[in-house]
Amino acid sequence: MKINWGTAIVIAFIGFIGFIMYFVVNMAANDEYDHDLVVEDYYQQELKFQTEIDKEENSKALKTNISWQKTQEGILITFPEDLNIKDIKGIVFLYRPSNKQLDFETLISLSNHNLLIPDNRLLGGRWNIKIDWTYNNNAYLFKEEINY
Repeated sequence: MKINWGTAIVIAFIGFIGFIMYFVVNMAANDEYDHDLVVEDYYQQELKFQTEIDKEENSKALKTNISWQKTQEGILITFPEDLNIKDIKGIVFLYRPSNKQLDFETLISLSNHNLLIPDNRLLGGRWNIKIDWTYNNNAYLFKEEINY
């Protein structure tokens, strides 16, 4: 049987459509490619964005900002030494971009200028850390991407 140009073009289109459909079905069914939104209430958080910018500017205006370091026990977050620890209140939120189930937040409770996030709560890889805190009715925000 001889195949003419018209038949060859139809076969090529059918082959191409089948090829594309294979990838669409594979991407939809494979859990490896299942990615969540960054946050569930994206639009509500977008409205608060200017407030976050102001808080970050307040943090940059401090003599020393929050710092962190990786230790054997976990992540050690150090608050500025010149502040009274009894007046520091807020939340530490750790976000894992690759797995929403690993996200968690911790209330800031200080006995000295350090806060320890235990190693057993963290897996190796990328984390986004967000520390939203207040001191003497001034709001501050520290955000950073870290590799643990």
